Formats: sequence, structure tokens, C-alpha cells
Amino acid sequence: MRAALGLVVAVLALAGCSTMEKLNPVNWFSSAPKVKPAELGPISPSARLAVLWQGSAGSAGAYVLTPAVVGSTVYAAGHDGALTRYDNGSQAWRIDAGRKISGGVGANGRLVAVATPKGEVLAFDDSGKALWTARVSSEVLAAPLVSEDGLVLVRSGDNRIFAFDAADGKRKWVYQRSTPALSLRSNVGVAIAGKMLLAGFPGGKLVAIALNNGAAVWEATVALPKGATELERVADVTSTPVAGEREVCAVAFQGRVACFDLASGNHLWSRDLSSTAGLDMDERALYVVDDKGAVHALDRINGATLWKQDKLFMRRLSRPLALGGFVAVGDYQGVVHLLARDSGAFAARLATDGSGIAAEPQRLARGFLVQTRNGGLYALVAE
Repeated sequence: MRAALGLVVAVLALAGCSTMEKLNPVNWFSSAPKVKPAELGPISPSARLAVLWQGSAGSAGAYVLTPAVVGSTVYAAGHDGALTRYDNGSQAWRIDAGRKISGGVGANGRLVAVATPKGEVLAFDDSGKALWTARVSSEVLAAPLVSEDGLVLVRSGDNRIFAFDAADGKRKWVYQRSTPALSLRSNVGVAIAGKMLLAGFPGGKLVAIALNNGAAVWEATVALPKGATELERVADVTSTPVAGEREVCAVAFQGRVACFDLASGNHLWSRDLSSTAGLDMDERALYVVDDKGAVHALDRINGATLWKQDKLFMRRLSRPLALGGFVAVGDYQGVVHLLARDSGAFAARLATDGSGIAAEPQRLARGFLVQTRNGGLYALVAE
């Protein structure tokens, strides 16, 4: 058994998909690490992380709650049902959604959507007024995605993807596929690229789905399950794919990072690398956080290693975020690390509220946003 597997099982829990049995979420970021994380030593900063504004969304509880950014507006949720809007850092409104929230927020500037552990989907307008409710087949662990052309896309915990009409909440289509007997329970989301929805699945599959009707456009293999036991053969895509103009890339736990032609799904390149945190890209490189807490910069053209930052060992890093000349990641103690894009060297560091950063950092018009497990919202900029 690989050493990382026990840690990831503690993070995500394992669920038997053949029986649709669900285990309770595990609040990995507030539990004691099973492997001692690296201590943070002194750095020689080449930049400064400054707080543009700070707010509060409410505790995430045992879930990962991802905020939504639309222009200068931020929507964020707490597990207790609090849904909050900030405009340029000032709280515009805060409502009680009337349900426990799991997964986070989706928004497009006209509609705001959240979902619940019971599979309820709740839609509000941009003033916080309730519009409609819908239902999916199981609990929702990822933030809904609200498209510009009027779809609310919700991924349920049993790996079905539902598309609802943003106007009235009527279901337009559902995509489902068979899954392995055992898979990781995760908050994996979906991404839009043009007229397609991109989603990773258990068993190491990446699928492009037509937004208009939910049909599969192409399917590609990120990783193939390996090993003698069911646990060793878990090779799930547990993080959101990232797409450029011509390619899409994804990474699997106990598997590979791989890139494919966006139009056809044809394989471009792949590297053996295990990750549950995820990846991001810019015009030059793909940035991946592996399961031991190392941050890798890989050449977008061929996957060659550009640099590796391994001094954040087992600090339970968030998905990386490429920001001009830097790459940002958060860790289990709520520390935000800024790495130099060209070398991976530490450029700056900032402590938040001491609770973990599990939600994906979000780009702002200026800087970026992180949400902590305790609900702290921090809009940051590198100076």
C-alpha cells in the first residue's frame, strides 16, 4: 500500500459506489496530521502579500466550501446556511438559505446557487431573493457552476452531473456513467470550455460533455488503475480539470497528470504523479500539487519538469493558483505561500486565521481570494 493512501483516505473517506453507501465527511484540515508536516523556516521574501479586504462567511464544518467571484463581487457560504455577498470588500447582504450548505457557491452575476448534503439545489437572484429549488440524486460536495448561457450545473456525490435551467430550475439533462467498486469521496468540480463541460471521474477518466444536451463528446484516460487490491487500484480524478485554448489537463490520485487536445480528446503527454489537490496553468507551465505537498511546474508542451518546490511536505496544500509572476497555495494552518513562477522559490508568506485553506483559491480583478475552514475570506495581492 502506498504511504499516501492512508492519508488521503483520512481526507476524503472511502465509499463503496456499487452499494451507493456514503460515509460521513472527515474534517481532514482540523484533525491531527498522521505524518509530521514540514516546519516553516525563514524565507528571504522578494514580494509582499497584502490584505486588500477581509470578511467572514461562516464555518465550513466538515465540508469544503468554495466561494464564487463575479467581477468585483464575491459570494460565499457557511455550512450553517449563511450566504453572503461582498462588493469590493463591503458586505452587500447576508441571508439565511434555510438549509445546511455543502460544496460552496456558484454564480454568474444574475443568479446564485448553492446545494445541500441532502441533494437540494437552491437558487437566488443577485439581491438574495429565493427563486427556485431543485433536487439531485445524492449529497452535493462541490460548488454548483452557473454558466453564462443559463445553466446551473450540479455534480452529486454519486458522480452524476445535472443541468438545470437557470430561469425556472427545470432539469434539462443528466449525465451518468458506471463507476468502479471503490472510489474516493471528494469535492471534485467541473469546468466549462467553450460549449463543453469537462469532468474527471473515478477510474481515471476525463470526459467532455456537450452543454446543450449532456451527451459525451469524447472520453480520455488520465490514469489506469494499478495494483493487487481495490485500495491500490483507486485512480480517481478528484480535482477540477483546467483548460487552455487548445488543451485540457487533469491529474489523478495514484495515477498521472495528463494533457489532451481540447477538441478531440487525443493524448498529448502524461507524467506519473499523484494528486488530490489539483492543478492550474498559465501560458508557459502547468502547476501541480502532489500528495506529499510538493509543488511541480511542468512544461505545457511536453510535461518536462521546470522546477519542484518540496519544502511544504505534508502541509495539505490547496489547489495552486497561477498569478502572473507567482504561484499561490494555501496550507492546513491557513498560511498562504507565494512562489516565484520562474524558480519555485518562496517569494512571500502570509498567515490568515489559523484554519486550513481547502477551498480552491479564486482569481480577483486584482489579486486573489482564499476562504478558510473557519470561514475567513481574505482578498490578497502580491506587491
